[in-house]
Amino acid sequence: MKRPLRVLVAKVGLDGHDRGAKIIATALRDAGMEVIYTGLRQTPEMVVNAALQEDVDAIGVSILSGAHMTVFPKIIGLMKEKGMNDVLLTGGGIIPEEDMNELNAMGVGKLFAPGATLTDIAAYIGEWVAVNRSF
Repeated sequence: MKRPLRVLVAKVGLDGHDRGAKIIATALRDAGMEVIYTGLRQTPEMVVNAALQEDVDAIGVSILSGAHMTVFPKIIGLMKEKGMNDVLLTGGGIIPEEDMNELNAMGVGKLFAPGATLTDIAAYIGEWVAVNRSF
């Protein structure tokens, strides 16, 4: 029997706005996924370590602070160092399209801007995991 997908939802840095992250976490849980929410003010190292400990299929980072070009490269670098090549790094927030494209080129998955539907986010995670993970 297949286990539910496991997703870590994280807020990194000094960004204290977690309402959206909590809404995403609830939507993913409603979609049948197991969700671990890290809470506020996490470091990239804390996020990656939690993802390893929880054996997650995906990490979703919510970021509204403008630090996305620092946070995502640091997390993806740590994930590569730890051999987490089959774990999705995705997220969303206030991220300009040109920055999204640059982050995608680094290995970050699809990033969602305000207005993205919760259904689309859950579907993307489920489809990515189905193709890239075997458990």
